[in-house]
Amino acid sequence: MSNTMDSVFKDDRKATYLNAEGADKPLISPISDKVLNCARRYRLNRFRDQMAKHDVAALLLYDPINIRYALDSSNMMVWTAHNPIRYAMILADGPAILWEFKGCSHLNEGLPGIDELRESTAWMFMTRGDKSGRAVQDWADEIADLVKEYGGGNRRIAIDKLDGPGVFALQDRGLQYVEGTELTEVARSIKSPEEIDLMRWTIRVCEAGMARIYEHSLPGVTERELWGHLHFENARSGGEWLETKLLTCGPRTNPWYQECSDRPCQIGEMISFDTDMIGPYGYCADLSRSWTCGYTAMTNTQNRLYQAAVDQVQHNLELVQPGMSFAEFNAKSWKIPEAYEPYRYSLALHGVGMADEWPVVPLHPDFDVTAMSGEIEEGMVICVESLIGEKGSECIKLETQVLVTSSGNERLDRFPLF
Repeated sequence: MSNTMDSVFKDDRKATYLNAEGADKPLISPISDKVLNCARRYRLNRFRDQMAKHDVAALLLYDPINIRYALDSSNMMVWTAHNPIRYAMILADGPAILWEFKGCSHLNEGLPGIDELRESTAWMFMTRGDKSGRAVQDWADEIADLVKEYGGGNRRIAIDKLDGPGVFALQDRGLQYVEGTELTEVARSIKSPEEIDLMRWTIRVCEAGMARIYEHSLPGVTERELWGHLHFENARSGGEWLETKLLTCGPRTNPWYQECSDRPCQIGEMISFDTDMIGPYGYCADLSRSWTCGYTAMTNTQNRLYQAAVDQVQHNLELVQPGMSFAEFNAKSWKIPEAYEPYRYSLALHGVGMADEWPVVPLHPDFDVTAMSGEIEEGMVICVESLIGEKGSECIKLETQVLVTSSGNERLDRFPLF
C-alpha cells in the first residue's frame, strides 16, 4: 500500500463521527418498533429451531445475554451475570417463561416473546445461606414439573449456565442435562436484517464515542480519561456496558491486554484501544483503532508497524466470504512476520452479536492447536483483528466489524482505519 500514514493525523474525517447534537445531548435511536419486534421474533425462533435440531424438551437460560437475545428482557445485566437470580425457559411445545426477581416484573411489560412471567427462586448462598439446599429443591421441582407438563415424555433439557447443585437436582428428578452453549451460540451466529439495523445503530454510537476519544487525545490526558469518553457516549445514548478496559498509550501498549491506568499520554505516543462495547439494544460494537497522541506524524517505526496492521486487516478482510472453511481461510490468511509473532493477537477472526461470539478462527501460528471445524456463513457478523508489535516497540491494534453477505462482506463500521 502507499506510504500515506504520515498524513492522516490530524484527520478531519474522524471528527465527522462526533455526536452532531453536541456535548449536552445523546444520540436518539431512529429504530422503529416494527424493526425491533421483527428482530425479537427472529431471535426467539432461532432458539426454537436449534431446540428442535437437538431434540430437547426445554432450553433453560441463565446467561443474561441469552435471556436478552430470546426475550429482549434486560435487568441489571452485569450484576445478574455473576448473581444467578433471574432465568428463563423456553418449552419446545409450550410457552416461553421468564422468572424475574421480586419487585421487577414491571420491567417486562410489553415484551411480546414472554408468554408467562413468574417470580424467581434464588438459591445462591448470598441470598439463602444455610437455606440454599431447600431452595434448590423447590426450584428444581418447578422446572421438572414444567418439563413433564410440556415435554411429551422428552426429558432432555438444554442449559446454558448452571451451578452444580442445580444440575444435580434436575438429574435427581430424571431430567437429562444437555450442554446448551452450542445451541445458543450457533443460533445467535446468523443475524437477520433487522438485527443488522440494531447493530448499525450501536456502531454509530460507538463511533461517536471513538471520535470523542480522538478529539481528546492530547498530551497530559490519562488513559482512564480517554476511556471515559466511550463510556459517556454509550451510557447517554442507551447503551449497556464496556466488556474490557483496553486503552493504553506508549510503552503500556506492549504487551497488550494491560488495562487503562492513570498514566498521562505523551505527545507522539501511540494510543491503542479495543472498544468491546455492549451498546443500545444489547448489541456489541467491537472495534479497535490506534493513533498518535497530539496528532503528530508517526515515526518510521510507528509507520511501519501501522502499515503492517492495515495490510493484515485488508488482506484477511478480502478472504471473508460465505462457504469458506476456517481451514481454507487459515491457509490463505496474512502470515505474520517472525519479528511480530511473539507479540501477536491470539485470533484472526471472531463472531460478534450481543457480545463476542462463536466462531473463533485462531491466527495461523495457533491454528493447528486451537482451531475448530466450520465455515463462514452468510448472515454472520465477523470481526477482523490485527495486533502488531515487536521487541521494544509500541503495539498497533486495529479491528473492523463486517457482515457476511451472499457475495462477500460489508464493513459495518466506517470510522477510518487510516
